[in-house]
Amino acid sequence: MTMTEQLSALSSILTQGGLHSLFQPIVCLSERRILGYEALSRGPSNSPLHSPINLFAVARHAGRLTELEIACRESACRRFSQQKLEGKLFLNVSPESLLEPQYQSGLTLKLLQNLGIPASRVVIELTEQTPTDDFQLLYNALHHYRDMGFSIALDDLGAGYSSLRLWSELRPDYVKIDRHFIDGIHLDAVKREFVGSILQIAKASRAKVVAEGIELPEELAVLTEMGVDLVQGYLVCRPQEHPPKDVTLLLPGSMLNSLPVLGDEASDLGALLIDQPAVTRDTATPLVLEAFRRQANLNSLAVLDEQQRPCGIVHRYSLSDALLKPFATELFARKPVSRLMSEDFLAVELGQSLQSVSRLLTSRARQRIEEDFIITDQGRYVGLGRVIDVLKLITEQKIQQARYANPLTLLPGNVPIQQCLARLLQQRRQAAICYVDIDSFKPFNDIYGYARGDEVLLCLAQCLNERVDPSRDFVGHIGGDDFMLVLSSQDWQQRLDVLLADFEQQCRRFYRSEHLEAGCFIAHNRLGQRQEFPLLSLSIGVVQLRAETCGELDADQLADLASQAKHHAKEVQGPVCIS
Repeated sequence: MTMTEQLSALSSILTQGGLHSLFQPIVCLSERRILGYEALSRGPSNSPLHSPINLFAVARHAGRLTELEIACRESACRRFSQQKLEGKLFLNVSPESLLEPQYQSGLTLKLLQNLGIPASRVVIELTEQTPTDDFQLLYNALHHYRDMGFSIALDDLGAGYSSLRLWSELRPDYVKIDRHFIDGIHLDAVKREFVGSILQIAKASRAKVVAEGIELPEELAVLTEMGVDLVQGYLVCRPQEHPPKDVTLLLPGSMLNSLPVLGDEASDLGALLIDQPAVTRDTATPLVLEAFRRQANLNSLAVLDEQQRPCGIVHRYSLSDALLKPFATELFARKPVSRLMSEDFLAVELGQSLQSVSRLLTSRARQRIEEDFIITDQGRYVGLGRVIDVLKLITEQKIQQARYANPLTLLPGNVPIQQCLARLLQQRRQAAICYVDIDSFKPFNDIYGYARGDEVLLCLAQCLNERVDPSRDFVGHIGGDDFMLVLSSQDWQQRLDVLLADFEQQCRRFYRSEHLEAGCFIAHNRLGQRQEFPLLSLSIGVVQLRAETCGELDADQLADLASQAKHHAKEVQGPVCIS
């Protein structure tokens, strides 16, 4: 299709309509609810401009980008209103369209007012496709949106020309991590480091992080374990004209509660549960005040809707602050508690791990230690939890982990290894138990010294960590050059093959040039005789654990089988597997 024909097709779309609005849900994992929907536009299905890439490229070329974006926005807002979708509406806006002379401010707000959608439910999602040089003008435009009540999101973080500067300058309410850093994150330590850094910056800047483009359960599991709470992607739901409204149709509880972390102590939020009755949003304020007066140790009260789901929370300190204002007592005497409750609360499912709850609490910049959080079961209120109790338990666990960690590599030592194997058997999990040992390590130590030997051990620890999925797998240091690796994924053989090659490559920097050239070194063996030894490599003994055999073993027997497999592996090249 020629450019002239494409421009003609664009004109037809803009004058006669034909745009389709699709919606992709964004799910809040901690609260088991749909936060909102991102609106995505498509051209007519029989048109070469059906693809949004072609559609917007032609509009940009024709100088009609602002006109197209306004048409897309109008279509999305109307469809969002017609379908009575709940939560927030994420609207894509190109920075360059904000800077065009023909851009008219206030059109979006007027459209929303006509449709009865408050600005507080709309997020302007800044999508960067081309370099943005005029930061001051962009800064003014975005703050104009904020002044009207909109929230701001920065899309494709890490992919644009200046996204980090935009983040620093604009301080968005949401940042969306580019799909590139999500793809295969369970297999890539560098991507995990990148996302971890983004989470730290987001905490400091009080922004919420959305991981978009999630397609695999393994990716979701890693992101959840890292503390990402807002997710979007094909695994959750593809863009649709009529998207689901119930989160259980997107991510059933079985998926969210699956893949327990082998390396963590078993954690039961039930131990933190405070059985505190809640109030409804219609409860009179004087009754709530009386509840706080009767219970001196009561920090908070949950506020529930008609379905017994939390819709707000009242904290003692905020209630006191509100009632200290002039005429406050008279003003609120006959008002329901919904006028004083806070809608900014944390609700977590009873089945969530203590570690994930701790990460959610620490990621909330406004969370105060005297505030309670809400605990739910399948979205319905069951009680409260206290921040201080979570911090105490986490501290105790960290102390316990440090007590049994290997002092050199800081990996879990023998006690956590045994606990991991015991949990594995108890949960009847299918996994590959790998006993990893370094070949030629003792003669290497004799030639190069123990300091260089420690560097080799640290190198192996790093190689092992890079081969695991932290949401499902486990790495431990038995002692010396012996390590334990538990892999739950089906591709464990490929991971071990990569580990073998990676370790040998990484070790090349530890040898003297003459040993590298010879491919071996000479040292004394255990009998005191000079012997030629090959360069460092790994022997890996593998026990394939199946669910049906878990009841026949205990942790000691499983560890012994792995040790036997390692001894067999010493006699051959590559991993030795015992089923």
